[in-house]
Amino acid sequence: MNKNVVIVAGPTASGKSSLAIDIALNCNGVVVNADSMQIYKDTPILAACPSAEDKAKVEHRLYEIYDAKVNGTVVDWLNLAEAEIRKIWGEGKLPVVVGGTGLYLDNLINGTTPIPEADENIRKKVRNLCLEIGVNELHKKLAEVDPKSAQRLSPNDTTRVTRAYEVYLQTGIPLSVWHEKPMIKKLPDARFLVVKICPEAKELDERCYLRFDNMLQQGALAEVVKLAEKNLPENLPAMKALGVPELMKFVRGECSLEEAVNLGKLHTRQYAKRQRTWFAHKLNADICLQECYKGQKNLINDVKNRL
Repeated sequence: MNKNVVIVAGPTASGKSSLAIDIALNCNGVVVNADSMQIYKDTPILAACPSAEDKAKVEHRLYEIYDAKVNGTVVDWLNLAEAEIRKIWGEGKLPVVVGGTGLYLDNLINGTTPIPEADENIRKKVRNLCLEIGVNELHKKLAEVDPKSAQRLSPNDTTRVTRAYEVYLQTGIPLSVWHEKPMIKKLPDARFLVVKICPEAKELDERCYLRFDNMLQQGALAEVVKLAEKNLPENLPAMKALGVPELMKFVRGECSLEEAVNLGKLHTRQYAKRQRTWFAHKLNADICLQECYKGQKNLINDVKNRL
């Protein structure tokens, strides 16, 4: 049985979602989400989730599956992605995994450490502790039991600090020790074909700015207003989506809309730059596009020929 998986990677606004759709259309594929923000339901516009038109063209999976109150992890996503990919193979179709979250893609392709998942009671305990004492104090507690992880992680990185502390409470073994164990691949039988988009900074910057303006026209501000009504903790992943913290400041009356938009555009550009650098140096690819995807047919043919 053919067990190909196409990976489409690239920074925000590079056209990777359109490329994934075109590959799926031409190769009997199903698009699978590998973006840590597009798994949330509350911000489909700001997270640039597939439109109804996109979903009508080809099947999309693992999009908008969590409420904003959920703290989704890479472990959660890997388990879901493995199940979906195996289902797609069973249907005789091609999984086309697309996203800009490098950690997700790297773990899927190269494997992850065999760290047991923390049970819900442990996760809830750590989540409540973090809310009670703050992530900086939780980081200090982590340093007492896992100094290596604490040294590696930022005291402000809520997701990773809580994850490291959860692992220690669940297993009694520091996360840093788990990381020294051999990697385990979720899909050892897969043949990955990696396509990455690495455009020039100038082209990417312009597209980031344009996309932010388009999102506002589509109703991004209304999304943030609804999110603000939920009074969720600011350290949840969904609350950190590009544009959410900036527009939230406007909603709360802390700045003008112009200031919020300019800050949102700046942070989007900076994030895209970090993604571009990561993909350029950390992700080995079979096919590399040196510009944003705009429907280049030769690229689709290249992918088809390599499958």
